[in-house]
Amino acid sequence: MYKARIIGTGSSAPSKVLTNKDLENMVDTSDEWIVTRTGIKQRHIAENGEPTSKFAYQASVKALEMAGVSPDQLDMIIVGSVTPDMATPSVGCIVQHQLKATQAAAFDISAGCTGFIYALSIANSYIKSGMCQKILVIGAETLSKITDYQDRTTCIIFADGAGAAVLSKEEGDRGILSTHLYSDGAYGKLLYMPGGGSALPATYKTIDDREHYLKMDGNKVFKIAIKSLEEAALTALSHNNITEGTVDLLIPHQANSRIIDAIAKRLKLPPEKVFSNIDTYGNTSAASVPIALDEANRQKKLKENHLILLDAFGAGFTWGSALLRW
Repeated sequence: MYKARIIGTGSSAPSKVLTNKDLENMVDTSDEWIVTRTGIKQRHIAENGEPTSKFAYQASVKALEMAGVSPDQLDMIIVGSVTPDMATPSVGCIVQHQLKATQAAAFDISAGCTGFIYALSIANSYIKSGMCQKILVIGAETLSKITDYQDRTTCIIFADGAGAAVLSKEEGDRGILSTHLYSDGAYGKLLYMPGGGSALPATYKTIDDREHYLKMDGNKVFKIAIKSLEEAALTALSHNNITEGTVDLLIPHQANSRIIDAIAKRLKLPPEKVFSNIDTYGNTSAASVPIALDEANRQKKLKENHLILLDAFGAGFTWGSALLRW
């Protein structure tokens, strides 16, 4: 029996760090207010001239190196992102060219903060079908490019970075056990960017009206996120006949420390079985889960045969989970 197994991970973030103290000088906020409500102490922010593909490429190189896989062995590259370098070509194609992965098909998907899990699910299907042997999955964002630094409710949250994983067709029981994807477009305007697409192309008016920045109703998103993340996580456990409390490590989307704590409590997991780096990275959307996955991997927190649960929620609305046997 074959499974799609993660054999290498990598991550990258901008060198520039924006602290809560820095934000105090930009908007009406405070370090205490931000930490209490989000758990975030700092975040990495891309400089001008640093596009999403830069960090996607850097994370990919690290993941390929760990996996011992050369770029020409890749059959496919899938990137989850809502902040591509440009409308076209895709970040996937840009990274494919930079890596010289000449045999790989490449494309992006847009699923908000759930982008990496959506991409992981697609890659899993291609490998299980026998169509691909090795796939590079990336979650990469430069949310600072679409963050309104006059809006204190959003600019404290969002940040930049990328994470990558190499999936390989391998024999045995270790690998992706299942993935579970959901969406509900009825909630789309609770977290969205109105300008820049075909509905509101860029004009002087859309720019003056600040339509090219993320808009979010934080309180409503918070409530729906907890319920949805719980649903996705419990579905993954039930599907695989796994009881609550027996997961070895939960790696959730790093959106808000209070959301992470609520999900961990529902799954009956103690703090040592929950990986969190939101304090130093903030919310990096589709990059959130793969950055955390790579950090957990490099910190030796992922042991052979461990059950690892990935869980994410994002704009769209989208949400989803993946259960892996490491």
